[in-house]
Order: sequence, then structure tokens, then C-alpha cells
Amino acid sequence: MRWYIRGHALDYDRWERQDGCSGWSYANVLPYFRKAQNHELGADAYRGGNGPLRVTTRHQPNELFDVFVEAGIQAGYNFTEDLNGYCQEGVGMMDATIAEGKRWSAATAYLHPALRNPACNLSVYTKRHASKIILNTNTNKAVSVETITPDGKSAESFVATKEIIVAAGAINSPQLLLLSGIGDANDLAKAGVKVCHHLPGVGKNFQDHLDLYLQWECLKPITLHDASYVGNQVLYGLEWILLRKGMCASAHLEAGGFIRTRAGIEHPDLQFHFLPGALTGQLDPGDKHAFQVHCSTMRATSRGHLELRSTNPLDAPRIHANFLATQDDVEDLRRGVRLTQEIIHQPAFDDYRGAPISPSTDVVTDDEIDAWVRSSAHSAYHPCGGCKMGAVDDTAVVDPHGRVRGVDGLRVIDSSIMPSIVSGNLNAPTIMMAEKLADDVLGILHSRLPMLQYMYTLIGPRNSVESSAVDTAVAGGTRSYIVLGFPSSMLRHANMKFIDQFHTRHVFFAQICKTTMPRNGEHDVRVSRIADHT
Repeated sequence: MRWYIRGHALDYDRWERQDGCSGWSYANVLPYFRKAQNHELGADAYRGGNGPLRVTTRHQPNELFDVFVEAGIQAGYNFTEDLNGYCQEGVGMMDATIAEGKRWSAATAYLHPALRNPACNLSVYTKRHASKIILNTNTNKAVSVETITPDGKSAESFVATKEIIVAAGAINSPQLLLLSGIGDANDLAKAGVKVCHHLPGVGKNFQDHLDLYLQWECLKPITLHDASYVGNQVLYGLEWILLRKGMCASAHLEAGGFIRTRAGIEHPDLQFHFLPGALTGQLDPGDKHAFQVHCSTMRATSRGHLELRSTNPLDAPRIHANFLATQDDVEDLRRGVRLTQEIIHQPAFDDYRGAPISPSTDVVTDDEIDAWVRSSAHSAYHPCGGCKMGAVDDTAVVDPHGRVRGVDGLRVIDSSIMPSIVSGNLNAPTIMMAEKLADDVLGILHSRLPMLQYMYTLIGPRNSVESSAVDTAVAGGTRSYIVLGFPSSMLRHANMKFIDQFHTRHVFFAQICKTTMPRNGEHDVRVSRIADHT
């Protein structure tokens, strides 16, 4: 997805406090968000201005975006200038990884420059699918990776002299570990896989965000409905091809916000994306001028799991999302529906709001809303958690350095290692994690950089944070890394072989599953001072 949302500061503090992920507090991860980012408004205490990932805002003017923000303010929520900055809570305009009229993906930011840079010594193998990681039975060290072609034929085997880094995404990373005999011994035996290392958390702790579309007819012909006509599509396409501007240069969900579903919650647990159009299903345009609000709860208590469908690496794993398995999750989405309706019924929308489309006027009671939610909700495509990072319980798959527990020379670096899902989209957080763990792989974080310790104060002045980027050149030498998937920022640091995991039909989630996140707590927590400690 194009949206750049970091999540909330307290999400990361929770990782460190509850899951034992030392070094993953917001104070530790903010420098890596800033390091990756190149925001069009320049650097400040929260934004980065020199990173490879370009971030912009306000791509396609439409008065409905401002109407939504004004309605949110009328409903009692504050306006926030930067959903990724000092205050996440409230309504405002959303950042996106769009530049020069096109999506500025992790591939654009990291992979393509690395391929153009001979110093990276990067080898890319396409039309190859990692099928198994081989462990040395005596040392329990990951030593090589077997691959197959798209038609299932054996291909190259790659030997690592240093480490193997799995970055195949929220679905494929746990699947690959299971195929390699790393997982719960009982589950592996049932699947017909030889057990190489008993690690019960692999494939467990699966999480995602649920998304709902609430839709109303629009009384003014100012929505995206006109873009559904073929003639207009041709004109918009030509405008984009020639000028990289116009309707095709935006993803159109440009306004949004974060609020709380009920009192007593430490930080916002409901996210909005506003679209000046309406969809039938997930992709098909509606048949009239209309608008919709995407309503998503952020921190569901339900947990799912994934398991092998077969021992064939090209077979998609079975995903048991287990959505709405707890009463809290049901009630939170119900409250989300009512809070969304409250915003749309503010005076700001009086000249625009027509009849409700979905849910209809017949959906009123708790039971009716719950039934509508169960029939209408779908994945927001933010999967994570199947290779949980942690140090405080037996369900953790990797330690805070991304190293697979009990296996030498093997790491996982993607959204699958998130111990709990963050409050926002997953693209920006996943890129941050890759930046941070890239330094960890190279020994920079603990042995070569001063420890950055942020001092939090409540309701303090908003000071700029002094930051220094330390780029350490790492000679290739005997270090050899095999990276399965898309390792993002690691590409510029080491000698690597990159095995393309994107081509297979079952990889329907982004391989480096993306995310985003901001900050702000029950009280306004602000960064007021930075101290360096060696």
C-alpha cells in the first residue's frame, strides 16, 4: 500500500515492555524511521529528510477530504498536522510513498539503486522460489538454501558462509521455516515434514487488521465515479503517461485519522481512511456518485495461525485468520461503525451526504450491526506475527536481533516478526525494522554507534531532535549473506545473493509486508531531549 503510517509510539514501547524486545522502544526505533524517510516537507524532530524512501502528501485535490477533516473536528476530535509525528490522535491528511507521480516502493528506494551500484556486489536470481533451508545436523547452523523453479523443478542451491536472512514476508517466512523442519514438532509430523528444530511458535500469533467500508451517496458530482467511464480513463491515463500528474498519480485515500473506540484506552485503536468514491467489493467502482470511510480496528485480541497445506513449497499455506473470535473485537468494530456514522452526520457533510448505501438504514441494533460486520468485513492486508519476536515466552520464534531461536546463522527480518500488530498500516514499520536490523546484522547498533536514549516528558516543549547519520562501509571480504525475499535497507550494506520470492502465485501479500505508524499517548508524550551514551 502507498500509505506511510508509522503506528503509535506506545506500540513499540509495548514490544519492549510486554514481549521483552529490548532495544525496540519508540526511543530506539524513531531514528530508523527518520533514517529511511525523505519527506517533501523536510526533516524535523519526527520526519527524515535525507533517506531513500520518498514521502509526500496532498496529491489530488478534492473538497471532500477537507469536509471529512472538518466533520471530524465538529465531532470533537482534534486536527493533527502529522499523523506520524507529535500527535497521532485526531483527523488530518495522510502521508504516502508517492513521488514523481508514481509509487515510491521499497524496491524503488532500495533495490533498484543497489542494482545500479557495483559496490553492493548484489546478485539477483529471478524465477526462483526458496524451498528449504538446510541445517547442519551437528551444529544446528543454517548453511544453505535450496530453490525451485516456478514449475517445481530443482534449481540452484546457495551456500552461506555467514548468515541466511529470511525476508519473504508475513506468509512465506513462517511457511519456509516449516518446510525446513523448523516449527512445532507435532505439527511438522502431521504435515509429513522431518523435524530439524522444535520451535512451537512458528506460524502462530498470526494477526491482521479488519477493514470495513461505510458508504453514502454523494449529493454533488465531485467523486471518483466519473473515472469509471472508459473515455475519462483514457484521458486520465494519457495525462499520467505524459505529465505524471492527475487522477492516476494518487491513491485517493488522502484524509484519515485515529480515534479511540471507548474511554480508558491508552492510545487510539480505530483508524479511518476517507475515499471520495465508493467500491463494490474491494476493487470494482460503484454505480453512482458516493463516498466511503474505511473503518479499521487497530489492535484486535483475536489470534490466528497458518499451517502447511502440503510439503510442496508452491502450495499456499492454510491461513486461519480467526477474525472476531473474541467479544472485545466484535464490540470494538460495532463501536467503530457508530463512531464513523457520527462523523459523517456532522454539519460539514450536510451539503454532500445522501442516503446511506452500506450499511443500510435497516441496520440499527447491536445484533444487526454485528451481522453486517461479519458479512462485510475483510482483510486490510496487514498480516504479521507468524515468526514472533520476543524473549519472555516460549512462543517467540526470533530474539530481538531477528535471530531464530536455537538455530545459528539464521534470521527473519520482515513483518512476520512483529510480536503484536501496530496501530496503522505496516509498510513504514517494516522498512524501519529492516533498517534497524540491517545495522544489527553488521554489528553497528551495539558496537559502533552510540546508544541514543530519548528522554520523554509530558506536555513538554516540542524541540528538534539532533540526529547524526552514521554510514559505515562494510567490506565484502568473506561475509556472504543469502537473503530470501526483499531485505530493504540491507541491500546497500553487504555482499548478498537475492532470491526473488515474488513470482509465485500464492504470494498475495507484499513480501516485505508494509506498515506505518505515529505516536501520542493518553497524555501527549513528546521528545524533549536526546542524550548520547556510549
